Amino acid sequence: MTTHRKSNRRQFVGGIAAGSAAFMLGHSEPAAGYTSANDRPVFATIGLRNQGVAITNKSTKFADFAALADVDSKVLGTNVEKLEQRQGKKPDSYSDYRRVLDRKDIDAVMIATPDHWHTKIAIEAMLAGKDVYCEKPLTLTIAEGKLIEQVVERTGRTFQVGTMQRTESGHRFLQAIALVRAGRIGTVKKVTCGIGGFGPSPVIPEAPVPAELDWETWLGPAPKVAYRALPEIRKGYGGGVPLYSNCHYAFRNWHAYSGGKLTDWGAHHVDIACWAIGASETGPSKITPLNYAFDVDYDKSGNPTVDDKYDIAISYNIQADMPGGVELLITNEGDNGILFEGTKGRFFVNRGKIVGKPVEDLADNPLPGGAIEEVYGGPVPENHTLNFIEAINAGKQPISDVWTHNRMLEICHLSNIAMRLDRALEWDPEKREVIGDKKANSFLARKNRKGYEINM
Repeated sequence: MTTHRKSNRRQFVGGIAAGSAAFMLGHSEPAAGYTSANDRPVFATIGLRNQGVAITNKSTKFADFAALADVDSKVLGTNVEKLEQRQGKKPDSYSDYRRVLDRKDIDAVMIATPDHWHTKIAIEAMLAGKDVYCEKPLTLTIAEGKLIEQVVERTGRTFQVGTMQRTESGHRFLQAIALVRAGRIGTVKKVTCGIGGFGPSPVIPEAPVPAELDWETWLGPAPKVAYRALPEIRKGYGGGVPLYSNCHYAFRNWHAYSGGKLTDWGAHHVDIACWAIGASETGPSKITPLNYAFDVDYDKSGNPTVDDKYDIAISYNIQADMPGGVELLITNEGDNGILFEGTKGRFFVNRGKIVGKPVEDLADNPLPGGAIEEVYGGPVPENHTLNFIEAINAGKQPISDVWTHNRMLEICHLSNIAMRLDRALEWDPEKREVIGDKKANSFLARKNRKGYEINM
């Protein structure tokens, strides 16, 4: 596939109505901007547990998958077989993602590894001429976000972040933004993002590395540590792996690999909150941890004093002072979703519902025609992947671009830093640094382990 590129971070495309409608006809239809079912983009997925499988499965309608990569041979083998059944053609399989990037026939990669791997793979993919769809949260640190921005600018590649609430979830979040923009709650005063939380863990001992897992490569850029796990197996979503470990599903509970719920669900709800209040291109002036708790002790330098228990915060109420005097509260309490409060009313939205008097009033006073499309920037496509493909073909950035994602994710990263250091942080959104706090600024970047550096 040959596509003319132009790097413009202020541009994105919404759904192209004709292209979106064509997909309703079935799997063999061409993707938007393509002339035949045989002229479809060629994708590969790197990282296959949970979200990696989810984004692959919902993309086979629009793209052909030539390869899959994972450091767990069991996960890799299982999903190669499932994908072959799904698309009628067996994808190639690799334990080393770099073999995927070497393939000239692959147009784009979908990255769903643990967070600490995102930046290195994404940058290398763009430098190899691939467009990128990367799961959220995009980065482990604020500095990584800046690096990705630089490479998107340099290469002109299309880069979609997997904050699919911008496109999917029955358009409830788009409706929420449209309500705010239409003044249905007056002037916004407060937005509360309920993101849930992880519980504490027991002591997790060192354990033999599963035979199917390449632990060295799984760690990659992160510090070299022993594999830890307890025998109990997780059930339900993400199941089939140890319930307590420092790997696979449980990686979000460790600062070495992720940022807990703050960068997990926070990456979804804080994103919508910032979009609604018009703060997608700026940031907070201050982050204040009102109250919070860890299950492990932290030293004065902001580091956990033990390495055998989950070290992310297990409860929190964090206030971000946003432009226009809006208070953004991030909490583990209450229902998962977003509560918007203004001078004339309030309403709540999550993936399953949008409720409140301003929503009820729509029966007699509906939003203007095209309000949802105005928020999105055009017709809303069938799903997030389709927006990615349409953006590739238009040579533009998609609805979930790296700049707006990084701006809101900075709030989540700063919240974790504020809790680790036990103090409020004054933030300069222009310089993108903490004001007058050398220690806090030292947390904005992390050095990759030797052999896993990012080469640009």
